[in-house]
Amino acid sequence: MNAPECPECAAPVSIDADARVSEIVECLDCRSELEISSVTPPSLTLAPEVEEDWGE
Repeated sequence: MNAPECPECAAPVSIDADARVSEIVECLDCRSELEISSVTPPSLTLAPEVEEDWGE
């Protein structure tokens, strides 16, 4: 399986063979958090930023 590219820095990012859509992985080059958007073919997008709610 070809490694998909990081959408932030274009470095190849390895994902496990049993990876699932919506799983979060990290680019080892730029440390961006990435979301698996497709496994066949493998594709990544930047993970959405989750803000703290703090019960407000």
